[in-house]
Amino acid sequence: MANKKQILVCFLSFVILILGCAHQQQFRIESQKYHLNNGLEVILHEDKSDPITAVAIQYHVGSNREVPGLTGFAHLFEHIMFQESQHIGQDQFFEYIQSAGGTLNGGTGRDSTVYYEVVPKNALEMVLWMESDRMGYLLSRVTQESFINQQNVVQNEKRQSYDNQPYGYTSYVINKLLYPEGHPYNWQVIGSMEDITNASLSDVHEFHKKWYRPNNATLVIAGFFDRKQTMAWIEKYFGEIPAGEAITDPKPIPVKLDQIKRAFHEDKFAEAPHLNMIFPTVEMYHKDMYALDMLGNLFAQGKKSPLYKVIVEEKKLAPNASAYNSSEEVAGVFRINVSAFPTVNLTDVENAIHEACKRFESEKFTEADLERIKTRARSSFFRRISSVFNKSFILAMYNESAGSPEYLDQDYRNLLAVSSDDIWRVYDKYVRNKPYVLTSFVPQGRADLAAEGSERFPIEEESVENQAEVKVVQAQDTSVELKDIPSSFDRSIKPPQGYAPLLNIPDIWQGELPNHIKVYGIEHNELPLVEFRIRIRGGAILDEPGKEGQAYLTGLLLNEGTKNRTPIELEEAINDLGANISVSAGREAVNISASCLVSEVDKVAELVREVLLEPRWDRKEFARIKEQTIESIRRSKDSPASVSGDVFRKLVYGRDHKLANSVQGKESSVESITIDDLMRYYKTNLSPSVAHIVIAGNLTKTHALTVLGALESWEGMDVTLPELPVPAQKDKTQLYFFDFPGAQQSQLRIGHLGLAYTDPNFFRTTVMNDKLGGSFNGILNLILREEKGYTYGARSNFSGSLYPGLFAASSSVRSTATLDSIRIVRDELAKYLEGISQQDLQFTKDALIKSNTRRFETLGALVSMLDEIATYNRPFDYIKKEERIILDMTPDEHNKLARQYIQPDKMVYLVVGDARTQMSGLTELGLGEPILLDKEVNIVNE
Repeated sequence: MANKKQILVCFLSFVILILGCAHQQQFRIESQKYHLNNGLEVILHEDKSDPITAVAIQYHVGSNREVPGLTGFAHLFEHIMFQESQHIGQDQFFEYIQSAGGTLNGGTGRDSTVYYEVVPKNALEMVLWMESDRMGYLLSRVTQESFINQQNVVQNEKRQSYDNQPYGYTSYVINKLLYPEGHPYNWQVIGSMEDITNASLSDVHEFHKKWYRPNNATLVIAGFFDRKQTMAWIEKYFGEIPAGEAITDPKPIPVKLDQIKRAFHEDKFAEAPHLNMIFPTVEMYHKDMYALDMLGNLFAQGKKSPLYKVIVEEKKLAPNASAYNSSEEVAGVFRINVSAFPTVNLTDVENAIHEACKRFESEKFTEADLERIKTRARSSFFRRISSVFNKSFILAMYNESAGSPEYLDQDYRNLLAVSSDDIWRVYDKYVRNKPYVLTSFVPQGRADLAAEGSERFPIEEESVENQAEVKVVQAQDTSVELKDIPSSFDRSIKPPQGYAPLLNIPDIWQGELPNHIKVYGIEHNELPLVEFRIRIRGGAILDEPGKEGQAYLTGLLLNEGTKNRTPIELEEAINDLGANISVSAGREAVNISASCLVSEVDKVAELVREVLLEPRWDRKEFARIKEQTIESIRRSKDSPASVSGDVFRKLVYGRDHKLANSVQGKESSVESITIDDLMRYYKTNLSPSVAHIVIAGNLTKTHALTVLGALESWEGMDVTLPELPVPAQKDKTQLYFFDFPGAQQSQLRIGHLGLAYTDPNFFRTTVMNDKLGGSFNGILNLILREEKGYTYGARSNFSGSLYPGLFAASSSVRSTATLDSIRIVRDELAKYLEGISQQDLQFTKDALIKSNTRRFETLGALVSMLDEIATYNRPFDYIKKEERIILDMTPDEHNKLARQYIQPDKMVYLVVGDARTQMSGLTELGLGEPILLDKEVNIVNE
């Protein structure tokens, strides 16, 4: 890849213009903008470094265009526009893009809706055909039935993302308190359950006619394309779509508080109190926004910040605290969040925030502190433009929100121009002694922990027994006339794609440091960036018995200073370089990751050496991270999704198996760990004998090995990695239930022990699973989401590492659909063993092979590929070998793999949900009486 890109582009010429010194950079993505006659704004950005193209289309419509009583429409349309249009059949948006080797999705916010695709370059015309069809030819296929299906899907998304999560109602309460009735930010983007349920077909048709028009949108093409041909395609597919009514951009609607507003809510999922303090500020791109952004960093980010010092370090009220400015199109807020420890009264937290403000006022900040933030902003720019996907988003966003893609440069200049005086001015204007909204979310039954003077906020929660569901038998809307929309040419003809681009595996080099650490690298010259990772095998599987969490805490503590640098000094040294350095421990490795500008790589490598070889073993920081870890373990028990994953592993591996343990450990084990335990783990397990380094970026092999030579003094002993016992498969299927009282969704995990990643058949099983649940078009998702509307998504997968992993089918379904959903998964697993069609297998082959063109675009992707090669001793061209496996797979082989590695009669069925309403009915499945588990995964109802 390095040689190819050196030929194609002169360093950075296609991405950014650099003028003079760092303070005079011009932050710009080269692009061409023009308009069609119907008002569609088009932006083209060429980047021929990879044979892929990104398409982003942003409509200037979000929830702020809705009206009370008709909320959630913009987000609902995000779903509807993936379903079917006049010339593209049901669910074929995903099918066509995935079979071409691409990816697609969309997103809705308060101010805009965006759709995107990233595809091999030969599929660009097809994408333009599809995007134009849902812009101009959608409504003839938005029927009552299709609309109802997506209403149910969105209801389940709301349950999953908001109603069934700890603190899930936070944004709802804040919006209602801060923004008056009628203000476009008064409601959530997802809308209310009532509005989603009651929306009529005519309502949504009118909404689309007004807002999803070419004169209210920006289309961006970024990547590898022929400019002349692409412009012709854009005119052909989009040019005849008529403009809608003239639309003006929303005007700022700032809000002002006359007094402090306090409210609390008893959260049935929360185990600890949570406080939010919100000050109204300014809209996006207002001159004060930039200083407010800096204020958030100075006030709350890092160990030196007053919020951290007071809340976390000194008063020990919470494991973390944050503050940030959030400016959107019509209004903004400065928000302070504190997730307190379980028994902390939020009045104490509120008082501590005021104390932190006084500390900020008295101790102030230095010009060096401010310059560090600006240095990180400069570095972040390059990271933001590391892919054509990101660049397409950025160009669309600036064009729609600021009127021009060129505003990117002005945006960064405004940020870098912020002075200390500006920060103090906005602090005085928006924060110091100003009224705010204060919310207290406390565990159920602990109203006494709410901040003093708070009133209970009325929240009408959905009943588990009578959950909202839209049914076809409900009143039909006959006021909408569905008829085909005319076109000047036959749009039913899918554009040809031609030959798919060939996979170009980047050139990989291998070297070795004097202490025998193997190094794998890729020279990648698109941006002046470098990423590298040191992987030390072992991780949590080397925790001593009874000391689970030992590796995890060791990784965290290595981030807290070095022998000659305090934690604050290390943090500042990293920030001075605009770099990122972090140490973390996983189940099977400790990883040290770093990223930086290539100009700073020598200094960053030296800091990494200090972190790894000269740890500080700071006892004060150890006490803090130990307490934070215990609290994190407690909070993981708040979330049904988190609990379902942990419990499922214990049921499959066995409760005491090392692979069943959480990497963080247990409350009791972490409580027992001392700093001497960490020092012992470090001394006996972090050795170059079980380490390798992977590096990618704008430097040669010689330069990379010279830089990494900073680690050649690392010495260590031989480390023996354990041979973990392989758990026996279950001899029969068993059904388990974990009770989450009042849960509005049930988490389903269904599966059994799988294969190690190193097993010769592991990759074959991932190919075999693809049609079952490996993508949006998998059988499980198409039935449970698209057909039934029971869930926001359903998947299945094989996981694995150096040790056997899991096969699991999973979903989060409406509580009242628990029984039917399990029955569907059970039946589809059995049916899958009967075989799939040649057509379905060909779809899998196309999707997997053609998607390889997208695999090597970013430094992160390249580092991960190198890490896989080093960890599993894979050949450099393993991608080619995997392609051969895919191409050669026959229906018979596929079916044989399914019968061998999916075993319906040995499954663990786990339901995490409301036992009172859902458990007894599961006996109808014929899987026996559900086994009820307690929080320690002990059987309750033997």
